[in-house]
Amino acid sequence: MTDPKLLMLMLLVGGTLVLLFLAFAGPSAQRAGSRRVAAIRTRHTASDLTQMEARMRKAISSRRIEKNQLLVSLIPHPENLAKRLAMTGKKWTLSQYMTVCVALALFLFGVMTLRGFSFLPTLFVSLAAGFGLPHAVVGKLIKRRVDKFNANFPDALDLLVRGLRSGLPVSETMTVVANEIPGPVGEEFKLINERIKIGKSMDAALQETADRLDTTEFRFFCITLTIQRETGGNLAETLANLGSVLRQRAQMKLKIRAMSSESKASAYIIGSLPFIVFGLICWVNFTYMTPFFTGDPTGLFGLGLMQLIGIGGLFWMGCGVFIMAKMINFEI
Repeated sequence: MTDPKLLMLMLLVGGTLVLLFLAFAGPSAQRAGSRRVAAIRTRHTASDLTQMEARMRKAISSRRIEKNQLLVSLIPHPENLAKRLAMTGKKWTLSQYMTVCVALALFLFGVMTLRGFSFLPTLFVSLAAGFGLPHAVVGKLIKRRVDKFNANFPDALDLLVRGLRSGLPVSETMTVVANEIPGPVGEEFKLINERIKIGKSMDAALQETADRLDTTEFRFFCITLTIQRETGGNLAETLANLGSVLRQRAQMKLKIRAMSSESKASAYIIGSLPFIVFGLICWVNFTYMTPFFTGDPTGLFGLGLMQLIGIGGLFWMGCGVFIMAKMINFEI
């Protein structure tokens, strides 16, 4: 006889893999090739009306279509989440993000259920981990990309200054920056050039990039270009001053990070110590900690006394960690 728990775990793992495959699977290569061949034939042999229809189909097909509309409809503010995903620099869609969240939550729920945990803690932990971990990963990727952009942005300004002093226009110097500066800076300037080529003004292209990056350094750059176009003046000298200011800001941030490193280390140790001790006790004597996971069906909402105490402790620990994070967070 097959163990039902093992069968359930296998089905759960299989379902999770199927969801992930459907989320990240690309379009059919055969269908894409057929569409390209049909487009080439229409472009060279068809009438004006047929060519117009082909252009309309191409514009419609170029739009990003979400696969799992049901999961996407559960997002309260999809435009904010789409902006966060765009800030990572990855070509992730809302349906892919929600599919990963749901698959992770279902997997954790199934594993904890098979382990014999009570229903409410299992539900809360699986939902928190399933939707919290991807959110934290996206936030980490955004922070890493923004930090890399800010680190290379003064070099891009120096390249702009040298191009302007040699007599090149602003659009040409931006093209040079897009080709010469690696990483997020080159990618963003390349997108700016592409928007300008399709007919957008430079102000609109810069504003879209500033809204997506949401960094003070790039907003300074946009304001500098706008003021220079309205009032005139030496743009190269202004950008050179802006580059020196941005380098001074980066040095000040590093100095503050070094001065607050001791406080941050203390906060990390104090915040992680209870969880480390809890994990060690579970490792040494899991039977002693079993009531914390299984709960008491006769307790409040199916929770035992140990679980209620643990939830209260987590709440007060969260308040303390929040206060310590605010104390060591400095805005420049």
